Amino acid sequence: MPVLESSFTPSALVRAASIQTIMPSIARRVSDPGFRREVLELPDGDFLELDWLTQGSSRLAIVSHGLEGSTASGYLRGMAQALSGAGYDVLAWNMRGCGAERNRLPSWYHSGQSADLRLVIEKALSCHKGPIVLVGFSVGGNITLKLLGEEGARISQQIRAAVVISVPMDLAGSAAQLADPRNAIYMSYLLKPLRARIREKAERFPGQFDTSGLDEIRNFREFDTRFTAPMHGFTSVDEYWEQSSSLRFISAITVPTLAVSAADDPFLSPGCFPTEQAQASKLLHLEVPKHGGHVGFFTGLSLKSTWIEQRTISFLEPQLVRPTQSGFRAWA
Repeated sequence: MPVLESSFTPSALVRAASIQTIMPSIARRVSDPGFRREVLELPDGDFLELDWLTQGSSRLAIVSHGLEGSTASGYLRGMAQALSGAGYDVLAWNMRGCGAERNRLPSWYHSGQSADLRLVIEKALSCHKGPIVLVGFSVGGNITLKLLGEEGARISQQIRAAVVISVPMDLAGSAAQLADPRNAIYMSYLLKPLRARIREKAERFPGQFDTSGLDEIRNFREFDTRFTAPMHGFTSVDEYWEQSSSLRFISAITVPTLAVSAADDPFLSPGCFPTEQAQASKLLHLEVPKHGGHVGFFTGLSLKSTWIEQRTISFLEPQLVRPTQSGFRAWA
């Protein structure tokens, strides 16, 4: 499938990548769509907070947020409302420590923690018998792609399609991109809640976290080397990034998948745009609008809805009523 031509055409007033990236995070306010909270206990003694938005639909969308986001993030609530309006039940989940309650273990979540999404899907399969689609933003999109590739042809036939948005498929490349001095404002913004997370962990788990020099950490290589990689069982930051990058898994995906990333996304390196893999695949669709920033994609000054919400729905709908191009499964 060749790279798709995009219909996203923002107003000149909001075309800049910085506006697309920053404005929604500071100005978009989306009310709680009516989520019902459920706690999912995990085999290792931790838990996940799941938020359901249901209307008795036969179709379910599982939505994953991005780095240090949650089901309270405006982009996730906006997507949940759009999907609900299009006739989907929605299951949005908070990664470990991202919900209302602090998670129980010294570890938290990381960019390749597909095992937790797998448990969320298993929970959904236990109580929902109709078609299921997956939607993921940024790190949540990376986890979604990684899971789809890991499962390959073994994936449940109820999983019909996926849409991922602004995904750092190459974690090492994305980290280097954000470490560029031109992106210092974004790096500072992302590190602030991560530093707070480490301080909170250090208070609850004395002796397991060294917070000396924490404020001097300036990029993901430094942070992930000191904290994320060792706390999640990786021998080095490079092993963590290599094993967690969805880029190495996407060739094994067996359900129709749309990946949308803006060409001007300040978070993404060239390796996050898998043009050759998409061209060689019948199932991976890559759409690269010229503009959109990171998880932006709004057309004008109004932030009530975004283009990406409608684009997600327009891609998913046909996948629920016709076979895949590979013919691997018969759709309901």
